[in-house]
Amino acid sequence: MHVLITGGSSGIGAATALAYTRAGARVTITYNTGADRAAGVVKRIEEEGGQAAAVHLDLEDHATIAPAVAQAGEVDALVANAVRWGTIMPNSVPFEGVPAAEWSAVMHANVVANALLVQAVLPGMRRRGFGRIVFVSSGAGEEGLPGPGAYGTAKMALHGMARALAWDAGKDGVLVNVAVAGLTLTERERPVSQEALDAIAARTPTRRLSTAEDMAALILFLGSAANRNLTGEIIRDGSNAGRSSHVA
Repeated sequence: MHVLITGGSSGIGAATALAYTRAGARVTITYNTGADRAAGVVKRIEEEGGQAAAVHLDLEDHATIAPAVAQAGEVDALVANAVRWGTIMPNSVPFEGVPAAEWSAVMHANVVANALLVQAVLPGMRRRGFGRIVFVSSGAGEEGLPGPGAYGTAKMALHGMARALAWDAGKDGVLVNVAVAGLTLTERERPVSQEALDAIAARTPTRRLSTAEDMAALILFLGSAANRNLTGEIIRDGSNAGRSSHVA
């Protein structure tokens, strides 16, 4: 099984790459600016006896999508994990202060790019009668963020895309689902104070926040043959269950 994971140089993407290779899959990860980090992930996988490669893909430059997929080769499972955050932070400006260019850029990268990515891998999946697609979303889409709105809106668009794809491709053996991350403990969250993390964790059913490895386990199930007939579903990680997280 060959898996293409976008944004695989760190965080959830890197953990997912390791999880797949430990399950016996061959993995290609994509990176934008993190070439050295991506190389590090590939090296670690190879040291563990797995097979991996890294290719460049920039969500903001749609011309990089087809070459990246061509370089990867036939893809049995796609994990759409890469994200373009946007330049306007929550609480920094009111909703009406967000320029059209910001909306266009965020949608261009997070929605249109993922649609084009699916279009690049889906024909092969249909021909082979097997495919798994997992969109990695965020609790910020369902909870909302004050001010900008573009990031959360883009994430929710992936939910709609998954629903449409599930109906479109299900008859051909392609299952499409969304894994929704809450506040996940990756290297990006380390600047958050332990006190704040503990407060957020206390409002979840399990009283703990998920790690990147927790998310990877969910993605691995959804995006593998172990998932036999689950499609069109929005699966929320436990860090979301208490509606406690605000970024992912």
